[in-house]
Amino acid sequence: MKVEIWSDIFCPFCYIGKRKFEAALESFDKKEEVEVIYRSFELNPNASKHNDKNIHELISSKYGITYEEAKLNNDNIVSQAKELGLEYNFDTLIPTNSFDAHRMIHFAKEHGKMEEMTEALFKAYFTDSRNVSDFNTLAEIAKSIGLNKEEAISILNTNKYSDCVRSDEELAGRYGINAVPFFILNEKFTVSGAQPTELFIRALNKVMEDEKAFIDLNKKSNVENKSN
Repeated sequence: MKVEIWSDIFCPFCYIGKRKFEAALESFDKKEEVEVIYRSFELNPNASKHNDKNIHELISSKYGITYEEAKLNNDNIVSQAKELGLEYNFDTLIPTNSFDAHRMIHFAKEHGKMEEMTEALFKAYFTDSRNVSDFNTLAEIAKSIGLNKEEAISILNTNKYSDCVRSDEELAGRYGINAVPFFILNEKFTVSGAQPTELFIRALNKVMEDEKAFIDLNKKSNVENKSN
């Protein structure tokens, strides 16, 4: 079974959704048969790498609400994250651009560490208040999961993996994905948003049942063809 997850490092609900999906996967009987692929999605492709506004001010401006309302909304998200064991520090969070972080995820994928890089970037951004568009910071994060820091720096100073990010985003467009997190299971079943763990469990079981039915149908067809 293949599960593709479109997300952005800067999406608080993507980190929450990741945890909920992981909990579902942990309780899934056939978890060893599930391949998880993280796909790139930028909430704001035009975001500046350097910003003189904090996240509360940016949310206030984006949605036309007061600073206090924006902060209250973010505080509610912090509470949701805390219930899952995640620590969000919005007051010290560094708003920036996520494109190069996505390139690092594709770099990590080539070394079998896509999940580790995704997790490390979420934590760096939401918990540790690190600047995840800074090349040295990204290279240090790469090193922390067992990748070569110098290679990461070298890649970041080129356009390598840019086409991988754009390819994921183009695929999202073809699927009509305009919000994240977004999960596609076996290219046919979809789950949109940071849904409850129970829903992810049902989705995984539904896909497995569907696959089993397809296999059983093929077996029956093969037997009938042989008998003829």
